[in-house]
Amino acid sequence: MANSRTLALVLLFCSLASSWEVAFSYFPSQAVKEDFLGCLVKEIPPRLLYAKSSPGYPSVLGQTIRNSRWSSPDNVKPLYIITPTNTSHIQSAVVCGRRYDVRIRVRSGGHDYEGLSYRSLQPENFAVVDLNQMRAVLVDGKARTAWVDSGAQLGELYYAISKYSRTLAFPAGVCPTIGVGGNLAGGGFGMLLRKYGIAAENVIDVKLVDANGKLHDKKSMGDDHFWAVRGGGGESFGIVVSWQVKLLPVPPTVTIFKIPKSVSEGAVDIITKWQVVAPQLPADLMIRVIAMGPKATFEALYLGTCKTLTPLMQSKFPELGMNPSHCNEMSWIESIPFVHLGHRDSLEDDLLNRNNSFKPFAEYKSDYVYEPFPKSVWEQIFGTWLVKPGAGIMIFDPYGATISATPESATPFPHRKGVLFNIQYVNYWFAPGAGAAPLSWSKEIYNYMEPYVSKNPRQAYANYRDIDLGRNEVVNDVSTYSSGKVWGQKYFKNNFERLAVTKGKVDPTDYFRNEQSIPPLIEKY
Repeated sequence: MANSRTLALVLLFCSLASSWEVAFSYFPSQAVKEDFLGCLVKEIPPRLLYAKSSPGYPSVLGQTIRNSRWSSPDNVKPLYIITPTNTSHIQSAVVCGRRYDVRIRVRSGGHDYEGLSYRSLQPENFAVVDLNQMRAVLVDGKARTAWVDSGAQLGELYYAISKYSRTLAFPAGVCPTIGVGGNLAGGGFGMLLRKYGIAAENVIDVKLVDANGKLHDKKSMGDDHFWAVRGGGGESFGIVVSWQVKLLPVPPTVTIFKIPKSVSEGAVDIITKWQVVAPQLPADLMIRVIAMGPKATFEALYLGTCKTLTPLMQSKFPELGMNPSHCNEMSWIESIPFVHLGHRDSLEDDLLNRNNSFKPFAEYKSDYVYEPFPKSVWEQIFGTWLVKPGAGIMIFDPYGATISATPESATPFPHRKGVLFNIQYVNYWFAPGAGAAPLSWSKEIYNYMEPYVSKNPRQAYANYRDIDLGRNEVVNDVSTYSSGKVWGQKYFKNNFERLAVTKGKVDPTDYFRNEQSIPPLIEKY
């Protein structure tokens, strides 16, 4: 049972055409909506458009919703879903939306924790540009770069890289089903974070449709705009159609280990030592911890062989008791499904699978830690919190090395110098009425941790979006800077103001907007 739940948690982290007549019939008496739809079909084939009355609408909307909390009838759904197959379709959607006062939200992989890429918390006329059909990956092996569409999943990017070379990689998220667009827009990190930092800082160019429907690249958009889209959160600054990324070297053989330790086996003492040791290890070694119930599982990726890893562990972290029997040697590409799923049966099935049958109800939060926890806190986490009714899991990712050495202002992602580790709190349930205990646990443990985590502001990771941190207030049809600052500084620290100023330059009317989009700050001269 425990193994099944662990697998379910890991999975958690990670066609139909409609006719013009069907789509058009949804708004027979509302001219503004007819005009919007009429505008769309001049440039976009009707088979790519879905109104609420379209037979395919529920399937298209639901296919990448990965949190069933956002599937209920209570959620405000888009008037239309647009499934573009090329950049001109995206440009047309923006132009038509601006002309007829229908906002655009954008979805790539559907892992958006609060679902704001496809739902609204308040009544609003909006359409969703769903990038599911735009997922090309073009690898230039000689230049060690790749162009990848925002609708591709990370697994598709990783697989395409591996088809060219088993000694090139890209440092994005752990779960293969995460959409490229959302992951890179919010920063993006995984098992290579200590070696190569976040995904966004390894982006070297983009193709972006701005709030006027114009297409830009790095050169035409300017330094501030290019800086903002690489970690400033999805959608606020336009729609990134595709990303050019730098591919990075990895050795032919990497080593993975997963070592579980229960409280009775000394888990508390080991993790108390881990929190100090893990950020100081060589950049080639990443050891994260997944804590569930009275057990901590230490998961590692080492860019090298077991022969060199073993003495390193015995020297730097002997408390874990790692030995050669724990080693699993493989190529980097094989490590992706092995970390995610615990096996390496079929790269094609594990990395290219776009099916979405696992849809629990879920709640997420995050924290950053700068000072080691006292042993008593770890004792409370494992002895009390993780064994309570409704308890979820906690994932601890160590920082240090490259991710911490990069200046805070280099990208919007500011969680750098001095960070020991990041915490992700994850909880899930499988029935609509079963959320009381899990939601209570998430809130209570988050409150309990407050004295021990970052302060002024208490930081959070933008890709672990949490609406409890705050939401925008809209005044005169524009999100206010003061309301955005409440949550924005938690995600972006002092980078938030530069993001807001950039938003004021590239989208001053706040067309690309959701409850946690960057508000425009207009500089006064």
